[in-house]
Amino acid sequence: MKTKLQFVFGLLAVVAVAGCASDKEKIVFSDDAAVRTAAATEAVGLPEPKKLAKADEVKIEQVIFSYLLERHFWDLAEYSAVFVQADDSQVEWLMQKFPSHLPPVKMSYHANLRANQTPLDKDTGKPAMILSADVNEPDADGSVAALGRWYAGATVAGFYIFSLKPDGEDWKITNVQ
Repeated sequence: MKTKLQFVFGLLAVVAVAGCASDKEKIVFSDDAAVRTAAATEAVGLPEPKKLAKADEVKIEQVIFSYLLERHFWDLAEYSAVFVQADDSQVEWLMQKFPSHLPPVKMSYHANLRANQTPLDKDTGKPAMILSADVNEPDADGSVAALGRWYAGATVAGFYIFSLKPDGEDWKITNVQ
């Protein structure tokens, strides 16, 4: 009896280990966005959706940040800096394009970010504004929707919804809401 019991437990251990080690394929979850998109595309017979090139995404962000910097969200307050959620090369490009902008565009390492409070400029200790842009993938007609946001605390925040189309090598805003 004892031998049979040891045999059964030994067999169970071997089967358990063999089962765990036999399948190395990645488990695909049905709520994965890429899986849903691929399944929907295959089911309807649509071509794969277009992807936006990184260079075009950067150009679109530059158009949006330029638009936002031409607005005057900061006229009613004493903001001492504008920070941009983008890579350093984008921020440098904006600093060169808007050299005398008030408040000035600064690199993000000058920002003092505090949870649920107005961001501060480390250089002056005064409130600052943060700009960001979220760019979507192209629509069927080649246009791109994007969201441009500004944030200076919970009570001073907002956004614009942009529609952009390619204009030669550049991108042009066709609609702002």
